[in-house]
This record gives sequence, C-alpha cells and structure tokens, in this order.
Amino acid sequence: MPKHGKKFREASSLIDPAHTYTPEEAVALVKQAAFAKFDETVEVHLRMNVDPRQADQQLRGVVSLPAGTGRTVRILVFAEGEAARDAEAAGADFVGVDDYVQRIQDGWLEFDVAVAIPQVMGRIGRLGRVLGPRGLMPNPRAGTVAQPEDIGRTIEELRGGRVEYRVDRTANLHIPVGKVSFTEDQLIANLATVMDTIVRARPAAVRGQYIRRVVLTSTMGPGVQVDIAAARDMRPA
Repeated sequence: MPKHGKKFREASSLIDPAHTYTPEEAVALVKQAAFAKFDETVEVHLRMNVDPRQADQQLRGVVSLPAGTGRTVRILVFAEGEAARDAEAAGADFVGVDDYVQRIQDGWLEFDVAVAIPQVMGRIGRLGRVLGPRGLMPNPRAGTVAQPEDIGRTIEELRGGRVEYRVDRTANLHIPVGKVSFTEDQLIANLATVMDTIVRARPAAVRGQYIRRVVLTSTMGPGVQVDIAAARDMRPA
C-alpha cells in the first residue's frame, strides 16, 4: 500500500475517524482539510443497502444542485432540424448526428455529457459500447434523452447544476456536491438536495436500513464520516 504524503497526513489529523459528524461539521472539516492547489470537487459517498444485480433495487436518476456544480460542462447534443437549432441557441457545445457518431467511433471523446432526441437514438445506438461504460450514452433514466421541444430546457438544467447519480456494482453512490471554494451554506444546500433525492428514491424492495454509511470528502482530501440519521433527515431549504 502506498503511503500518504505529508499534506494528506496533516489534513487527516484534523479528523477523528472514529467519530461521526453532523453535516454542517463535515462540510466545515472538508473545506478546512482540502490542501490541493486546484479547486477540489466535494463529493458525498453513500454505502447503500441495495443489491445492484436486482432490477427492482436499482438507484439511478438526476438531481439539480441549487448552488450548481462549479464546473464547466461540455455538452454534445445528437439532434437535427429545429431541435438542433434550439440546442445551438441554448448553448450546446457540439450539435449533430452522423458526423459526431463517426468522430466518436474514431476516438473523439472531448465532452462531458451527451443528450439526444428520441428520433435519432437508432442512429447512435452503435455508440453504446463506447459511451455506455463511460456513463456518456444518452439514456431516458438519466434525463439525457429529451423531446425536441425540451432540448433547450435540458441544456439549461445541465448548465445550471444537474448531475446524474447511479449505484455502482458494489452498492455505492458517488455524487458531487460542489467545490471547496463554495461557501458552507452552498455546500449544505447541495448536500441537502442530494440526500433528500436519494431518500425519496428508495426502492420498494429494499428492507431494513437503506443507507449504511455517509462520507463527505474532497478530491484529494481525507474522508469525513457523517452521521447517517442527520444526513438522512436533511431537506432542501
């Protein structure tokens, strides 16, 4: 196992690994413990009591962060005609169909999210093997397949702070809630919205304790364990 560096050890000394903190305390500690020279992303990691192998225990959806994500999102829209013009007007970075299908097949992946209208899904289906494993394939459950009349609103939401969440094969969720440069109030607002969304998304098939562990961390910093009950009870303002 590689040893952590001096800065990480110093940051870790601020946190008691045996203690669970309130969300407010955790946010303050994550900001205090961040030591990278860049503006680190703050993420919440959730250990869930679900079986990802079961179709009725899947957790996947989108959540709009009230304070935004703090990052610039490069948006590719698979559309043509009026929908393509609407996408361009709404500020999409790349708009097209067949030309971008070919570029992606040739190895181009310089975008962060892909959106498509239903009418072109058949033509981009071949990209599933490339985009699927990277979480970039347009999908109705992720809110990235939009009707032509909704393309503009979808792009605005993505720009404004909409993020996707999806449970991984080990039953964990990893969701960004902002940047270290955000104020504590902004991070709390985003975290509250995420927690409320996840609590409401509980699959009916799940029995017993739904959330097993909550950890807040920055990109390079140590994790801060959050009190499960306090995090579960958070509600958007």
